[in-house]
Amino acid sequence: MLVKNWMSKPVITVGEKYSMQDAVNLLKQHNIHMLPVMGKGRVVGIISDRDLKKASASDAATLESPELIYSRIKIKDIMTQNPISVPDDYTVEETAEILLANKISGVPVINEEEKLVGIITQTDLFRVIFSFTGIGGKGIQFALKVFDRLRSIQQITDIIRSYGSRVSSILTSYERVPPGYRLVYIRIFNIDYPSLQSLIAEIRGKAELLYMIDHDKRKRYIYAQGDTYDQAEQI
Repeated sequence: MLVKNWMSKPVITVGEKYSMQDAVNLLKQHNIHMLPVMGKGRVVGIISDRDLKKASASDAATLESPELIYSRIKIKDIMTQNPISVPDDYTVEETAEILLANKISGVPVINEEEKLVGIITQTDLFRVIFSFTGIGGKGIQFALKVFDRLRSIQQITDIIRSYGSRVSSILTSYERVPPGYRLVYIRIFNIDYPSLQSLIAEIRGKAELLYMIDHDKRKRYIYAQGDTYDQAEQI
């Protein structure tokens, strides 16, 4: 999942000699939260709504109108200089790690010639999650704890497909489970509801079912050891 395939483009930018009012207008017009600042064809800074709020607070004691103050302040004087950026061949995961580590909401994306080609933000990362989890198509999600061994996931997906259901997405993680296990999140579509209880029983014969979320019917079920479908706690 490369950044170049998920970044927002074309990028709305602002010049370093523009005024703070120009930046305010652009953010409102395009409903965005940050602007790369350009100087001589290069990204020289970032101006965000947080920078604008900070600058506004520093001038709050004056008697001048906000418009007059904003038109006098130049972008170059309040922008974040030398902003963090990422190459367009970075992965989405690497970019998310950078945003998290630096507590920022987005970064410019630069190509091999160090030209600005896009911007990637938390909103873009949410789009990735939305796409790869398949939540847009609703369906049912199973959360499972399985043995970390060969074909453990395939055994479960084979069971699901034997009921005529389609597997939309499979996500796995080794976090927050004991050694020798992994968490698996499987989303399925086209479920035959009369056969759902039988499907759940077969799945639980291969893995520990932690919960099931039926997004089609907007119901959530938490499973305790030994619970049947009817006994599961609905939340």
